[in-house]
Amino acid sequence: MRAIIIGLMLAAATTAFAQVGEHRSELAVGVNGGYVLSNINFVPTVSQGLHGGASGGLSVRYTCEKYFKSICALYAEINYSQIGWKQEILDAYDEPVVNDVTGENEQFSHTINYIQIPLMARLGWGRERKGFQAFFQVGPQFGLYLNENSKMNYDPDFRNLTDRVNKQIKQESMTVENKFDYGIAGGLGVEFSSPKVGHFLIEGRYYYGLGNIYGDSKRDHFARSNFSNIVIKAVYLFDLIKTKDERIK
Repeated sequence: MRAIIIGLMLAAATTAFAQVGEHRSELAVGVNGGYVLSNINFVPTVSQGLHGGASGGLSVRYTCEKYFKSICALYAEINYSQIGWKQEILDAYDEPVVNDVTGENEQFSHTINYIQIPLMARLGWGRERKGFQAFFQVGPQFGLYLNENSKMNYDPDFRNLTDRVNKQIKQESMTVENKFDYGIAGGLGVEFSSPKVGHFLIEGRYYYGLGNIYGDSKRDHFARSNFSNIVIKAVYLFDLIKTKDERIK
């Protein structure tokens, strides 16, 4: 009898839940572009600023349900992104280190180009067809290594290590060992929708890498070397499939 009662209660709860949600079946595709500020969490520490690079590609969104006031969707991108790190080469007084040969402030940056694929669950609040909507989205992101390059204004054999307060230089000559990157991405944004034109979105997103670009065994130099990215981007989507419901605004 107890099992029957529990079963009836679960069935009633499931029915009530199904009645609350409003079904959607909407598909939108488009393009995105933005700017990435990135660095790498090195252990041992490497003094860094933020490396700037471009990011852009294709976007797709499938909206599946409105639950209470939350608009539920799945969102994905395929992007080409320029990420990496930019070193802060300073002395003990936080002044730029001057190279003894060139007489210039020493500068070093390393750019790694990836194909990045974020796959995110999305919740939105506001207008769906005409007007503004705020949204939050989060999910896994995967990166496929393409190539890399370094920029420095000094000869590696004539670095000014005497004045550098941070003397970690191993990373200046290393290449990426782990070609597959993965982590968690999440963002907040606002969307403006027009029935005739489409959807315009602006988003701020953060990505934290869970994998290291270099080996992390006891024999390796760095125990940790994972990405941390801040992305500011704009997205344009147009509808391919729309739910036929006059109540949707």
